[in-house]
Amino acid sequence: MTKLGQWLCGLVLLGSAWAALALAPPGLRLPAPFRQALLPLPVYLLVAFGCYALATVGFRLATFNDCEEAAAELREHIRAARADLARHGLRF
Repeated sequence: MTKLGQWLCGLVLLGSAWAALALAPPGLRLPAPFRQALLPLPVYLLVAFGCYALATVGFRLATFNDCEEAAAELREHIRAARADLARHGLRF
């Protein structure tokens, strides 16, 4: 199962559990504080997921590895391209 499939299965399970509780089946009587916390729960979870995503991206950017060999190779390709273009009459 792909990561998308795992996320979708989890989302469906959480959504169905929330809907079952929020729609208040006839035999289930939730106290008022629980109902007040239950109704905005998807918004809270969405904000929490956004914070998690932002923290993950920030952490990955902070620990990003530099590739010195690739940078040197890219600079050499740029020098070669500039030299080739200069031979064809382009001025920099």
